Amino acid sequence: MKWVSKDIETYFSAKEYVDTAVIPMFSLSFGNEMKQSASNAEFITLITNYLERQFTGRLLLLPPFTYIKNNDPVEVLSELKNWEENIEGNEFKHIFYITSESDWKMVENQLAGSLIWLPALPLAHLNDSQKISMIESQVKQLLNLFTQKWQENL
Repeated sequence: MKWVSKDIETYFSAKEYVDTAVIPMFSLSFGNEMKQSASNAEFITLITNYLERQFTGRLLLLPPFTYIKNNDPVEVLSELKNWEENIEGNEFKHIFYITSESDWKMVENQLAGSLIWLPALPLAHLNDSQKISMIESQVKQLLNLFTQKWQENL
């Protein structure tokens, strides 16, 4: 389910089955890093949307956690942890953070949720069918990771 009013209505009627929150994460950079920042965001958006379609009824795809790349990392982590506390307080058993920003790997042990770091694949020069094929391949790998995490908590 996505963070849209129609899906949220469905979420309230099937809340006991939706135990997983997925948070796409990407930074905003300007100047010379702007194109890479946009490319990372595009990749993570495609991955998380495809993942949501695969697990509709089991997970809620939240809006992206977006931050300015040059902001203080301690403040950014603090804000993410605030999100995490609110999500956990609303009966989600699993939280998955999905990002192409490798900096998050250094602080993943400070998060209660599972961080998934994926290096962004360059999609700019691919046609739509090539993009879909690459995204499907990535998501297939993620499906196993998600099911493993779910089985750990049975």
